[in-house]
Amino acid sequence: MPAPTKPYSLPQFSEDEMRTRADNLHAELKQRRSCRYFSDKPVPRDIIERVIAVANTAPSGANRQPWRFVAIDNPDIKHEIRIAAEKEEYESYHNRMPQDWLDALEPIGTDEHKPFLDIVPWIVVLFRVDWELVDGEKVKSYYPIESCGLAAGMFLTACHRVGLATLTHTPSPMRFLREILNRPENEKPFLLIPVGYPADDCTVPDIPKKPVDQVIQWNR
Repeated sequence: MPAPTKPYSLPQFSEDEMRTRADNLHAELKQRRSCRYFSDKPVPRDIIERVIAVANTAPSGANRQPWRFVAIDNPDIKHEIRIAAEKEEYESYHNRMPQDWLDALEPIGTDEHKPFLDIVPWIVVLFRVDWELVDGEKVKSYYPIESCGLAAGMFLTACHRVGLATLTHTPSPMRFLREILNRPENEKPFLLIPVGYPADDCTVPDIPKKPVDQVIQWNR
């Protein structure tokens, strides 16, 4: 049975205003960077809830909304996550990653040490929900990976626009997150995202993005 419908419209801007709005948004978002040096300054829970609410508006396959955001500010849980993440990262950097991968990471300067996981006020873990029980029936998610990617992008954008720094951290494998956070078997860790203010002495690698003409093609 089709879902009920409602009217839909958008504000109408002149073409010049559209260009200005796009340019302004681009100027703002190109300042977003992956942060690895966080302040321990608290961030109110309601702000985290608000940026998750923004992410929750993302499109998803068949509107299944196959994501779960787990927000952690408990110091003991954050430390437990750090210990487990560093254990997996040590194995990755020393035994799993091929040399070409290590060479690609060298300009960024990362290694297995993740002290920011203790320092940052919030760790938000995005879980991919592969299926859910609805009235006792297993309901499958459609395109859960793509849907979670869309929600993650909107979450990062929302955080940046309210003045919070983030990092997309993917210690691999991430099964430990489901165990530590007591999530059910139908949920798989997708991203671990520290969220907070940059440290006063924070620096980031001065590396550019590709020019837009290198990432765009018109027609064939």
